[in-house]
Amino acid sequence: MSILDTGIKNCKNVARYSFGGGNVLTLNEALQKRMQNKDDVGICFIDHYFKDKDLLERISFSLDVRIIYIDSSDEPTTDIVDKYTAKIKGDLDNRKPAVIVGIGGGCTMDVAKAVSNLLTNGGNAADYQGWDLVKVPGVYKIAVPTISGTGCEATRTCVMTNKNTGLKLGMNSDFTVFDEIIFDPDLIKTVPKNQYFYTGMDAYIHCVESLNGSYRNAVGDAFSEQTMMLCRDIFLSDNMKSDDNLGKLMVASYLGGCAIASSYVGVIHPFSAGLSVVLGVHHCIGNCIVMLAMEEFYPEAYTEFMEMVKKQKIDIPRGVAANLTDEQYDALYEATIIHERPLVNALGENYKEVLTKSKVKEIFKAM
Repeated sequence: MSILDTGIKNCKNVARYSFGGGNVLTLNEALQKRMQNKDDVGICFIDHYFKDKDLLERISFSLDVRIIYIDSSDEPTTDIVDKYTAKIKGDLDNRKPAVIVGIGGGCTMDVAKAVSNLLTNGGNAADYQGWDLVKVPGVYKIAVPTISGTGCEATRTCVMTNKNTGLKLGMNSDFTVFDEIIFDPDLIKTVPKNQYFYTGMDAYIHCVESLNGSYRNAVGDAFSEQTMMLCRDIFLSDNMKSDDNLGKLMVASYLGGCAIASSYVGVIHPFSAGLSVVLGVHHCIGNCIVMLAMEEFYPEAYTEFMEMVKKQKIDIPRGVAANLTDEQYDALYEATIIHERPLVNALGENYKEVLTKSKVKEIFKAM
């Protein structure tokens, strides 16, 4: 396969990050640097998982930080993002917060990034689904990941589903990148085994798709290769959740996000998006389900992935798209084939000749 120019000439990474066990307790210090006026308000989006936990008590915000819990049972939609943006505007009488924090996984961090953009750019979330449509810097935003793998903390996008159009796509913009990340490996200790694996595999899969695509560059390849090395260390080890591996996964997630910022995904993510839009399957487990049918497209990665699944004794649902109606298969096809850039990256300009409607149906039925 010939290597083609990605067209991505100028990549933005997160400006500041800190790393270490117990590091979440430095959040107050980070907020103080952004909230120096007496009337400054901060907004903290936090996964609803922590509602009855002691995390906020441990952080003990010393400034005026308003808490908004995010129900991560469902992935973000454009309507949800609009709702939270309107709530903040109403609560603050159209004043802008001094800082936005996202504490949680990809869903929570994506909401934080999207709302940050909307508060300064105006309009609705659906207006910015695409590439470089956000024109004004958002509110300063800090990520505190509590699960690792999606790379959301590093990427220039925040993925949302538009229920009206069926489009699952992000605000792909330099202004979407977090300004700061607080990494604390202690926060991912309690993630259940299967979920830890599903989400961690997103980092691995990003890089499989990037390294097997046509659109490549040396920086993206370096990020991808290091990410895959870390994922092998973690998921082929006897204890994927050892203290050492917790830290490694946080790093792999970040580097995988950096990798995909300068390259593109491939076949797996569009099929996973189809599962999400049509059947409501969450992104990371969706990727793992899709991998069950990817031997034809990524044979080496498929073999290694299955070895990791067996080594860690992971449960991956089978048959989720095996017995659907013709209407559902048609919807899956449309929700998959719409992702032109990744599919061109993986299969070339004539990708629709490879992924015919019958071929797409066959792939979904094989999952």
